[in-house]
Amino acid sequence: MQPWRDAVMAVLATLAAAMLCVLFDVSEMLRRWTAPWERLQLDELPPILLVLAIALAWFAARRYREARRELHRRRRAEKHLAAALAANRRLSQQYLHAQEAERKSLARELHDELGQYLNVIELDAVGIRDTRPEQPALGERASAIVEHCKHIHAALTGLIRQLRPVGLDELGLGAALEHCIDTWRPRMPRAQLRLLSAGEFADLPEVLAVTLYRLVQEALTNVAKHAAAGHVTIRLDRDPGSSPGGGLPLDEVSLTIIDDGVGTSLHAPTRGLGLVGMRERVAALSGTLEVMSSPGHGFQLRARIPVPRPEPTRDAGAGKDAEPADLALG
Repeated sequence: MQPWRDAVMAVLATLAAAMLCVLFDVSEMLRRWTAPWERLQLDELPPILLVLAIALAWFAARRYREARRELHRRRRAEKHLAAALAANRRLSQQYLHAQEAERKSLARELHDELGQYLNVIELDAVGIRDTRPEQPALGERASAIVEHCKHIHAALTGLIRQLRPVGLDELGLGAALEHCIDTWRPRMPRAQLRLLSAGEFADLPEVLAVTLYRLVQEALTNVAKHAAAGHVTIRLDRDPGSSPGGGLPLDEVSLTIIDDGVGTSLHAPTRGLGLVGMRERVAALSGTLEVMSSPGHGFQLRARIPVPRPEPTRDAGAGKDAEPADLALG
């Protein structure tokens, strides 16, 4: 609309100028002014200016058409880019689903197959040790086998916990995060870890719950390696959102992790892929990840991810907003 409005303004200005010229007899005034300069042919100036005005109008019209074509190309490119980004987001979500499904299957196989065979080997070694007391050398070897089985079983348990969060399927996200933090407390004895939660998280999609768990897991890994923090606060909130475009109403799940450690410069080149992986996971769920830090002022990470709002049931009472609850105190 802006070019058309400018054209209308130009036409109105031309009409106003024509009326003023007629009213004040501008041509006669110009003739009296140009008469002493007849040798310079100034009386030919009006047709020259007319040709110049026509040429400028033609030039402006061509530029206007080219600008419209360029705008059309840009809009078409933006549509293609938006479609490509949407397809990339769908592929990322499918990749996360496939990755977590593979991890879940692998954890189950390790637990059901390798774990059971380790238990059988340990029981057989215990039986050999206890039933052959007259052979001390054999008993020592059986005891060594038992110790090796216990060591492998402990390593296997840790690997299974990395592949699949403990208690996430049975107890939910809150219990899984609490267990995750409990496993990190012995590794960070000087840090006080707190988990605050407000909202309902039982109905979160599995891929979202796993993503939030992985974010906390990666953040605590970074804190343990680099932060030297005394206090770490993990806050999980679910806030009512909006209905974009009149579609399905969305809530927003936000995860905030704050520590008072040494901090870092966000402009310095990073040496790890932790934050990159976090951003990719959050972006795959149409969320945003904000990082704030500076040397000596700690580190703050906040992820916001939209989630479809559950449909209210008839027997669901009108509850009040949940107050933040301290689920785990260090």
